[in-house]
Amino acid sequence: MSQTNTAVNSTLQRRLGTLVVIPWAGEHHEDGRDMPFLMAYSLGDGPDGPESGQEAALAVAEEVGLPVGGAVLDVKQAPNVPVKILVEGGQVVLTMPYLHAACPVPEQWVNAAQDRGAVYFILATRAWPEAKPGTPVTEETLQSFAGNVDVLGTAAHCLVPVGTLKG
Repeated sequence: MSQTNTAVNSTLQRRLGTLVVIPWAGEHHEDGRDMPFLMAYSLGDGPDGPESGQEAALAVAEEVGLPVGGAVLDVKQAPNVPVKILVEGGQVVLTMPYLHAACPVPEQWVNAAQDRGAVYFILATRAWPEAKPGTPVTEETLQSFAGNVDVLGTAAHCLVPVGTLKG
């Protein structure tokens, strides 16, 4: 899996520390079709530690209008939520307050995004310091974090429509 980090500027962003995104695609339990997932998480390296970073991530979710705790918001039905995803040329670009990141995505991910017309975005509030950019993330490592009920239960979840440069 590949991850991409993004620079941070404001006080809230400083508290978040280094933000990273990681994409993966996998079979969705409800219909068996591939779902493109994109998770943003902090490395927990903010100046006030991982706990402050978790508080900052919760504040970001609230400010942006993303529900925390498992409810999935369909951004298409909530146009005031400023989360955008652009998929083009084997890349995904995520734009939202406090985070603008681009990363390469595998063909399976692109195909799933095009098929679904949406990406399942997760804003994790828990830090994942082991998953630094440039460090390989195995499927088992990803599953142990992204599939952890404590991580998912404290994360913001939403379906974001896929945008392209062609419209």
